[in-house]
Amino acid sequence: MRTAFLLNFTFTIIEVIGGLYTNSIAILSDAVHDLGDSISLGLAWYFDRLSRRGSTAKNTYGYRRYSLLGGLITGLVLILGLGFVLWNAVSRLFSPEPVDAPGMMVLAIIGVIFNGAAVLRVKRGSSLTEQVVSWHLLEDTLGWVAVLIGAGVMTLWDFPIIDPLLSIGISLFVLWNVLRNLRKVFNVFIQKVPEAFDIDKFERAVLAYPKVLSLHHTHSWTVDGEVHVLTTHLVMAREASRDDMIGAKAHVRRLLDERTFEHVTVDVELEGELCIIGEGPGHDNNHAGHAHHHH
Repeated sequence: MRTAFLLNFTFTIIEVIGGLYTNSIAILSDAVHDLGDSISLGLAWYFDRLSRRGSTAKNTYGYRRYSLLGGLITGLVLILGLGFVLWNAVSRLFSPEPVDAPGMMVLAIIGVIFNGAAVLRVKRGSSLTEQVVSWHLLEDTLGWVAVLIGAGVMTLWDFPIIDPLLSIGISLFVLWNVLRNLRKVFNVFIQKVPEAFDIDKFERAVLAYPKVLSLHHTHSWTVDGEVHVLTTHLVMAREASRDDMIGAKAHVRRLLDERTFEHVTVDVELEGELCIIGEGPGHDNNHAGHAHHHH
């Protein structure tokens, strides 16, 4: 992570200077993209170190959610930067300016080498963050290939309009990805059920277990998109033995993937027993066991 961050950051500075020098808005739009990558890599690296601390008395889920904060900050910075670049690129469409195409080619070749090296470096990593980062870098490499082709065309023929067109293409592509990532971050923040988890299917599978009459207060959310939480209340038949209850709990645990569901809480009540979670004013608590048969 650190290597990728330092490479990216150095390269972003080279790009800004190169973009201004060659008067190319396409290179500047890529610089904004790379700046966003640098910020997200820097934050990911920092939050990754933070998240290794594990849980503390104040942060019982550990520091995993902080990495999302990194995603959020990066996304907002990128949206601002891309907005600025798009604005300039569109105005250039109407009055194209000459660019230094051979200079662009040199920069693009350096870009392909730099990012290609970074892709190979991060490809070895296995965590979700590292996979996301390697995708990022692969996109960068492809962006540079596009700039290289565009610069080649402009070296041979006088088509300065290719530059803003490339810029708009790159910016829209990055923007689309940013919005897609922000949606994921947002879903985690508002505690949506984890994407791959089908809660109805889970409930049906739990109800299939002998002596489980119903379940209610089933909640599932994800800490950071990778590690999930689930809590549920099982209502079991009156004559259920201790072994039946232990079996039912083990059954719930088996239904949930060991790696992703780190925090699972199962509350067991017997039929007719008072549910300990208050149903709020105006609710008759005595029927809690029956009222929620298929909650």
